[in-house]
Amino acid sequence: MGQVKKFAWRIRKTWVFGLTLIALLILSYEGAEIKPLELIRNFDNTITLTKGFFHPDFTDIKVYLDEMIVTLQIALWGTVLAVICSVPFGLLSSGNVAPIWLRHPVRRVMDGFRSINELVFAMLFVATVGLGAFAGVLALWVHTTGVLAKLFSEAVEAVDPQPIEGIRSTGAGLIAEIWFGILPQVFPLWISFTLYRFESNVRSATVVGMVGAGGIGVTLWEYVRSYKFPEASVVMLVIVGAVIIIDLISQRLRKMAI
Repeated sequence: MGQVKKFAWRIRKTWVFGLTLIALLILSYEGAEIKPLELIRNFDNTITLTKGFFHPDFTDIKVYLDEMIVTLQIALWGTVLAVICSVPFGLLSSGNVAPIWLRHPVRRVMDGFRSINELVFAMLFVATVGLGAFAGVLALWVHTTGVLAKLFSEAVEAVDPQPIEGIRSTGAGLIAEIWFGILPQVFPLWISFTLYRFESNVRSATVVGMVGAGGIGVTLWEYVRSYKFPEASVVMLVIVGAVIIIDLISQRLRKMAI
């Protein structure tokens, strides 16, 4: 009988969740300016734009590949710097490591880093350090630190406490508890999170380039706004190819880490 009641309660919760979601979608319909008929009215424009992408121009392919390498370098540096910062910040954000008076301020700072998009950070850093790849690195560094610190802290809070208690019973300090009790448990997850984030940062690096933060995004934006769709299509193919290769490599690395 208890199982029946639990199942009925889950059904009710599902219905409540579904109805709440539908209500929110209805309330946000006007604010989001959902206009499906506009796709039909402007279908001719869509066809014209699409035709341009089906005539790729590979004349400057070497230039695009060189710029894609710069984009990968931006993503790599932004990710590595973020990991270096996220390890201490992630530990200081964990309920089973840091005291509450320290944990909550660190979490709020990480929330701030995470809540502001990389594109906004890129615009701020372009205004600070000027145009170029360094602004993109700084933008990815700050935003990714907020994301990874959150993921790292959640992994730390989910560890098995028994190994930590065993180390503590020997009279070891907090550093020993973290080094021998926590890090061996979370390291594979941290590697997986880092690889996922690097994939995401490669895509983000192409976007921050559109505001002058270096990489292939600058070229893509120039071609799109100049209606040079044959060239833009090749740039997009280069980006897609790079992301696919990175995804395949990171899948292998994640399997090795786990």
